[in-house]
Amino acid sequence: MADEPNPDELEIADELIAERRAEAPGETPEDMTPWQRPITAAIDVINYRAGQIIALMMVPLIAIVVWEVFSRNTFIILQDAGFEDFARSLGLGPTLQAYDLSRMIAGVLWMAGAGYGLMRGVHIRADFLYRNWSDKTQATVDALLYLLFFIPSMIFFTVVSAQFWWLAYETGERMALDSAWQPILWPARLAMPIGGLLLLLQGIPEIFRAFHKMGKERERWFVRALPIYVIAVLWLSLAIFAPDTVPGGEWFTDLMKARPGLDKPTIGLIMLAAMLFVIFVGFPISFTLIFLAFVFGIWGSNFKLTTLLMTLNTNSTMLNDQLMAVPLFVLMGIVMEAAGLMERLFSSIQMIMARIRGSLFIAVLIVSTIFAAATGIVGASVTLLGIMAGATMSRSGYNVKLAAGTITAGGTLGILIPPSIMLIVMGPVLEVSTLDLFRGAFIPGALLASLYLLYTLGRCWLNPELGPILSEEDQPDTSRFYGAEVALMCLGILTICRVFGLGLSGAFGGTIPFAGLIILAITLAVAYLAYRRLNVLRIVVPIAVLFHLYMIVANMGEGLPTWSIVFGAFTVLLAWLGRPIYSKEADEGFYFSQLWDEFFAGLMPPTILISFALGSILLGLATPAEAAAMGAFGAILLSVMYRKFTLPSFFDSLIKALEITVLIMFLVAASNFFGAQFSALGTPKMLTELLLGLEMSPYLILLLVMALIFLLGWPLEWVPIVLIVVPILLPTVEALSVHGLDRYDLMVWFGILVAVNLQTAWLSPPVALSAYFLKGVVPNWDLKDIYLGMMQFMLVQLFGLILLFIFPALVLWLPKVMGG
Repeated sequence: MADEPNPDELEIADELIAERRAEAPGETPEDMTPWQRPITAAIDVINYRAGQIIALMMVPLIAIVVWEVFSRNTFIILQDAGFEDFARSLGLGPTLQAYDLSRMIAGVLWMAGAGYGLMRGVHIRADFLYRNWSDKTQATVDALLYLLFFIPSMIFFTVVSAQFWWLAYETGERMALDSAWQPILWPARLAMPIGGLLLLLQGIPEIFRAFHKMGKERERWFVRALPIYVIAVLWLSLAIFAPDTVPGGEWFTDLMKARPGLDKPTIGLIMLAAMLFVIFVGFPISFTLIFLAFVFGIWGSNFKLTTLLMTLNTNSTMLNDQLMAVPLFVLMGIVMEAAGLMERLFSSIQMIMARIRGSLFIAVLIVSTIFAAATGIVGASVTLLGIMAGATMSRSGYNVKLAAGTITAGGTLGILIPPSIMLIVMGPVLEVSTLDLFRGAFIPGALLASLYLLYTLGRCWLNPELGPILSEEDQPDTSRFYGAEVALMCLGILTICRVFGLGLSGAFGGTIPFAGLIILAITLAVAYLAYRRLNVLRIVVPIAVLFHLYMIVANMGEGLPTWSIVFGAFTVLLAWLGRPIYSKEADEGFYFSQLWDEFFAGLMPPTILISFALGSILLGLATPAEAAAMGAFGAILLSVMYRKFTLPSFFDSLIKALEITVLIMFLVAASNFFGAQFSALGTPKMLTELLLGLEMSPYLILLLVMALIFLLGWPLEWVPIVLIVVPILLPTVEALSVHGLDRYDLMVWFGILVAVNLQTAWLSPPVALSAYFLKGVVPNWDLKDIYLGMMQFMLVQLFGLILLFIFPALVLWLPKVMGG
């Protein structure tokens, strides 16, 4: 039986990195072989310093993109208001270089930092089988695979990318096609050979650590074989890149040109089987893909085509404008989590719902949904929710299974609700807009959160003991008319949201410049006065009623807008529930509780952050990459405003963001290379023809695809599934005719189905890390109870997945409406 992960070693900065390397850079075991220690320490320190320098590049990346968004949108606003000349005099407007500079910096960021990522132990591996082995066996397998796979593939990668860089330098190649600025490419492309060289160097300490871990007896056999190995690798490298300089070089070149006896699709099947075998053995996935793509590419095609695919796919990944959002959204989430801005929101919602059964369940799900929209980091969500709610739930007598399921299920919403890193990575894979994936995920995310809420409240309604009302000492002080407090707050928030929406749509335009902003400011001022001075409501309520009557008269011939009907209903509700305001005892009997101060103090940070990032995406004011920069900038500003910002903590956030970025993006590049080579062999086309030839219903084939992804979600993380498995299945899905969808809508719908499907992996014992994150912060909860709670919500989630499968409009309606 596999050992359970140690909760103390879990890192909540990201779900993918379960256990980082514990020792400090340059620190080596005292009993390591003496001649290996200084080499290991020196290379570790080189990559550590390189990582620190590279992480700082996120600061100019944010600055460039934020200025571009501010300059462009301010120019548009001033232009629409008739101040175009004034805007031009200030130098406002779209900049020529921001698009190219930002994506080149983002590409350099993860490519040059790959060696640092390996030094920190963040390159992902599927350790489903690996962790069952003894330390000696793990070390022996690691040493063998590093020597056989890693070192040769990194030598090939470094040499070929160096040639690719030199070609750009020698010819003065410039960015073309999608670039208006057309900068020279060699400065950014230099990151490819540098990153490859740093990775190659870092492989040496990894081999030495494996030698130390396996024990002196086994190490001696490897050390004795090292001279022979070095000579063999040197000969192989020269035979490939300079065949005239070594004996047998020309023979090896002719051997590589020899045509295989098998057809190419069959070679692709062998390639796929080898990939699955090595991945489940437990070697880091990125390096496995690079090595296998080289070997099978040369076998099935030729060396020249293989190296061309490697350089082109790596270069395209570095310059992909959608993937540029990955490091920025990751940084936004880490800064938000480090600033600790969610505790006040949870506490206030808990107090507001104190008189309702299952109030803590409601608070957990509301906060987890907001936190998912603000960060999208599952590990951080589950851990923080466990810290905030676990002890209170235990003290209040809440059912442990239902409590654990609520926390873990709510925490997993971050993988789906925008800004989801998974959707950003999935966009280029499916060849659809990340913006449309974000829009398509919005309703499914809200649907799942609602299903979780209905399930928990339904269980509490059937059995009140599962989530009892909080004890008197845990309930807040409120006025005698608490219902009126809640109703007034709901009306105020809904009115402000509606006015904000009307302002964005231009409903308050006309001859007054910035009319929308002015009316919104007036609305906010009136709401604040109503909150601070209760007697103002004696004026506000009649005005609200008159405004609604005006809307009825103004639209009498055209039909009343839906929003006006809703507004009127809330006005009537306000007038009825707010009766105490007009009574003689108003000043003594009604007041706004202090808990509302806490509620808004906790609500504002994530709301502002979501407005910075998610709002600008959904409204089309910024691309996902630009919105990611705005979100990261907003998170930094909030941490400064709440006095949570320090330079050491911010630098630590940059380092963590770099580690996660390297993990994801290097695997993206490696899987793109592997996928391109796999497609070049023609195997996906053969598999598609085979499946379609079975004469099964398209819906049944799609169900089989989803079942396969669901099963793979147990032992594997979402990254290899999205980047390796989905591209293999994609030709089959594209050939299906379901619900009458065209190719683009089918891919958007399929992408959201995959996202919701993979979300279940976080609720599927025994592999899901959510259970261990929760166990780490609530140690008195039994792991078995946590598992049972997670399984309940996995079934709820499967029900939601079925609804999305049957009704594609739940996914496609919002992209169509917002996309015009």
